[in-house]
Amino acid sequence: MRQVVIHPAEDGFWVAECPSLPGCISQGENKEEAKEILKEAIQGYILSLGNDGLPVPAEYFDTNRLK
Repeated sequence: MRQVVIHPAEDGFWVAECPSLPGCISQGENKEEAKEILKEAIQGYILSLGNDGLPVPAEYFDTNRLK
């Protein structure tokens, strides 16, 4: 399980990001779409790290992002 932060963008879309995976961000027309796309992005991110022989960052909860 990874922390996901979802917030509205200025263009009317929703942005979803995973703070423990730098650069792992998605967007969608609504919160659910942004979350589903991010779920796929997280899976791809972790798979790519493994393919490159790199460690997967540990999960942490960034409580500052929740304010």
